[in-house]
Amino acid sequence: MENVLRYYEFSDFFKDESGTFSGNNIAYTELNSEHFLIFEQENENYNLYVSKFSSKNEIGKSSPEILETLVNKYDKSKSEHRVVLRKYLY
Repeated sequence: MENVLRYYEFSDFFKDESGTFSGNNIAYTELNSEHFLIFEQENENYNLYVSKFSSKNEIGKSSPEILETLVNKYDKSKSEHRVVLRKYLY
């Protein structure tokens, strides 16, 4: 998973303080100034979301304006999971 995060330039994981991700660790990458992909680390699993915030400084601090689950329990060995991620980043 570390290679996926590095390749797509996700931030380091940090603790969610907004309550949106139940206090789990999250990492994000920027699609544009208001839209972001977020990985939530939930124990040994990673969930992938697309979200909208007024700025990247709000991530993990306040609730997103929009949050849509893209993949539950992301598995880099599953091609359909990789396709979802690439769809948003290319």
